[in-house]
Amino acid sequence: MKKGLIFDMDGTLWDSSENVAASWTEKIRELGIDMPDITKEDVMGVMGLTMDKIADIIFKGFSKEKRMDLLDACCLHENDYLRDHGGELYPDLEKTLVKLSESYGLYIVSNCQKGYIEAFLEHYGFDRYFADIECYGNNLKEKGDNIALLAKRNGLDKAWYVGDIQGDYDATMKAGLDFIHSAYGFGTIRQTVPELKQFSDLPQLMKQLDK
Repeated sequence: MKKGLIFDMDGTLWDSSENVAASWTEKIRELGIDMPDITKEDVMGVMGLTMDKIADIIFKGFSKEKRMDLLDACCLHENDYLRDHGGELYPDLEKTLVKLSESYGLYIVSNCQKGYIEAFLEHYGFDRYFADIECYGNNLKEKGDNIALLAKRNGLDKAWYVGDIQGDYDATMKAGLDFIHSAYGFGTIRQTVPELKQFSDLPQLMKQLDK
């Protein structure tokens, strides 16, 4: 039986909000856009949303077309910035990935733009741990569809999705997988689900869940 763990990015593997805010502010200043600096709190408030919804919130004072133009420019700059600077990894992340990879295929599905996951993998050299990735920016599909797509593409007989917000849970249910809550992340879950107080607890939790 082929088993897999599929991970969300923000609030699960890392917190990139401070550097995302810095990169977006840098770009809008370069473009001469008259708006306040984008803060870490602004970014944390939209983590997990699809890119079009993020544009509607962050750039709400502009026309729909202008919002998307600004979003595209900021996201391209963000990818380059994160490839160089990284973000804040959760404690013992790599050590835990090494342990998990002994028993499971590891994957990432995110609502991010194209190139964001790659920037994370390239900065830390983590591509050797993950067998496949998928995101909204690649195909404009909702997270539930992309979770199901990745699981099918990789022939997973059993898989768990690890995420931190209610939308992650809802997407996992749509995809027909089991869910694990990264409770140290950005959100809460209304339902009672297995949860992680810290990422490094995942191998021990899997011993309980995968029987």
